[in-house]
Amino acid sequence: MATDEKPKPSREETTNCVHELYRGSRPHSEGPLLVSDFPRTPDTDHDGVIMGIDEAGRGPILGPMTYAAAYWKKGENIPKGYNDSKQMKASTRSQLFEATLDSPSIGFVIRVLHATEISQCMLRKVNYNLNAMSHDAAMQMVRAVLKMGVKIKRCYIDTVGREDVYKAKLDKAFAGSDIEFVVEKKADAKYVQCSAASVLAKVTRDRIIENWSFTETSYGTSLDFGSGYPSDPKCKEWMTKNLQDPVFGYPDLVRFSWAPAKDALYKNAATVEWEAEEEDDDLERGAMAAFIAGNGSSNKKPRLDYFERRKLDRVTVLPTR
Repeated sequence: MATDEKPKPSREETTNCVHELYRGSRPHSEGPLLVSDFPRTPDTDHDGVIMGIDEAGRGPILGPMTYAAAYWKKGENIPKGYNDSKQMKASTRSQLFEATLDSPSIGFVIRVLHATEISQCMLRKVNYNLNAMSHDAAMQMVRAVLKMGVKIKRCYIDTVGREDVYKAKLDKAFAGSDIEFVVEKKADAKYVQCSAASVLAKVTRDRIIENWSFTETSYGTSLDFGSGYPSDPKCKEWMTKNLQDPVFGYPDLVRFSWAPAKDALYKNAATVEWEAEEEDDDLERGAMAAFIAGNGSSNKKPRLDYFERRKLDRVTVLPTR
């Protein structure tokens, strides 16, 4: 499923798209954003809705991080029993998840950040860290609901980082929208909208992993890795067994940007030397040395044979017609 900020036209299509999240193909860039249907009424347009945002899978080295937002107007008849999803039995979470999907008065957004997206972001030259990704995912979901024309009166968010810094960031990003942001620790155990979002995020992540099929066929089908946290002995054992390719390392279930994965690759994977990049660095250093010396000489490294044999020159400006 591709990222799509358009709301689904019906609850039936919303439910089908939720199922596709954990059964469909996985992108290797930005993960999917699912926006549910939501019945707007004069009351919601006037009074607005109350929203809660929470995530699941922030700490594991394996699998996606999922974010969810849940919202409804005050006084709606919603399923009973919402709480911090981590404190619930799996069966209770699953029942509440299905009840949420079946409740037409609850609108929601789900954003999936697969391990590949997390790795790509965190391994950039300019680091895009998990806190920034989390903040951006939350804001992306808020914008998607506002884009539907739904008025958000208040939004509860389980904090990532300092509450005051996060709240100031949200207030600035949504200045003029009149949203009251409440950013707190353990918000998923305090506010029912956050609890509902917590259930959506947790069950979605769990089902994505339960239905995981490796795109790398040599890795088989073993998903016996415990909690997926780096400190879990079963996860450590799985990581050791599944570093199978000396060049590409792990399957795309793994967050390559996590320190245990990077350390394992450094110790056990093949060493790759990027000579072309080294040549570029040498040219820059040589040019600077020549400039300082004032004699036009440099100690640049000879070009690679590949380029010399083919008489390829460096191009800095593309030709125009």
